[in-house]
Amino acid sequence: MSTFDWLNSEVFTAFGQHIMWSDMVGNTIGLVALALGWRRSIWTWPAQFLSGVVLVAAYASAQLSGGVGKQLLVIGVAVWGWRQWTRGSRRAQDGTIAVRFATWKERGVLLAGTALGTLAVGTLFTAVPELSWNPWPDAYIFVGTLAAMVAQARGLVEFWFAWLLVDLVGVPLAFSSGLAFSGLVYVVYLALVLWGLRDWWLRSRQTTTQQRPALEGAPA
Repeated sequence: MSTFDWLNSEVFTAFGQHIMWSDMVGNTIGLVALALGWRRSIWTWPAQFLSGVVLVAAYASAQLSGGVGKQLLVIGVAVWGWRQWTRGSRRAQDGTIAVRFATWKERGVLLAGTALGTLAVGTLFTAVPELSWNPWPDAYIFVGTLAAMVAQARGLVEFWFAWLLVDLVGVPLAFSSGLAFSGLVYVVYLALVLWGLRDWWLRSRQTTTQQRPALEGAPA
């Protein structure tokens, strides 16, 4: 049995849904990656990289080409995110990863990029049915995941809002695609996202408070 066949073999059946190794292992690592992101640990990126590698097999078995493409994108962005967080400019005075709210310009770029990206990818998936059996939700998750990871790499609190929006579509799509464990994990993601959002929100206020004295003491 090849590694691919083993990853896509069934672990157990729950509530009429077949749980595969790739679905279970990949999403469990993904949960760990999200928890590490909440803690602002740089190890969130290697975890996301490994999760993406395993989930490629899961989405390939479900014939969700959009999901495969999304995971390949996750792998690439994880490498970029690692580099971003190792740069000194991304760190606060205490050495931790600095987090903040995006400027209105950054929000506009993220929203416009997500909308245009979803339109482009959805049109592609519609024109080439072999790429996805459910093109628009698949395109939405594909582009939304990219937007969330880019925001995370830049230390933006909006990263968590992006994940919330992805979850709203990701949960029903995963269950309808036969990836039951992915659907359950998305529900757990929701709880982690809410906790992470609160933590980053509070830390962004601390960062602003720390920066104010420095700005007030700067020469005019």
